[in-house]
Amino acid sequence: MTCGSRYLKEAGVLISPNDFKTGLTIELDGRVLQVVSSEHHKQSRGQAIVRSRLRDLRTGELFSKTFRSNEPVETAHVSRSEQQFLYAQGEDSFVFMDTEDYDQREFTREQLGDSVKWLKEGDTVIFLTFEGEFVDIEVGKTVDRRVIQTDPGLRGDTAQGGTKPATVEGGAVVQVPLFVQQGDLLRVDTGTGKYVTRV
Repeated sequence: MTCGSRYLKEAGVLISPNDFKTGLTIELDGRVLQVVSSEHHKQSRGQAIVRSRLRDLRTGELFSKTFRSNEPVETAHVSRSEQQFLYAQGEDSFVFMDTEDYDQREFTREQLGDSVKWLKEGDTVIFLTFEGEFVDIEVGKTVDRRVIQTDPGLRGDTAQGGTKPATVEGGAVVQVPLFVQQGDLLRVDTGTGKYVTRV
């Protein structure tokens, strides 16, 4: 199959690994996977390969896989819907509302996985479903969160590159510069968990 060529298959669309882009969802060996990154490599002899980083949407597992550039891969029809996070019931139950039909649904911490720490009441997130089954949640690439706990910086401590842990709304712990104080509003990269800037 040539680069960029696509043809319909009953369960999905077959594409070449040359067409991989970040965020694409594929189905492989019964698993629903999301492309995190991909790199094309030309071999000195033989055909090109595509080295990819994939994430299992059901388990959250990250792993690497190498594909031949002409190897057909099936896309996964993952549906996306906007949901508003309403509130948490205790430590392990989270209630969301569909922004289209206002239907409310409850999910456990186990179902939502690591994304729980980025949830804030009132925020809109994206739910991913595959064949009617919930598989994952997408939060924004960056979020603004207030610091709820961190040690005070030492007076006059302006060491370049010095950091300290800070707990932000939702419970995530982020390494922040020493000047950040409790109550500050920070922008955080949810993919890496890293501090971006003070807002």
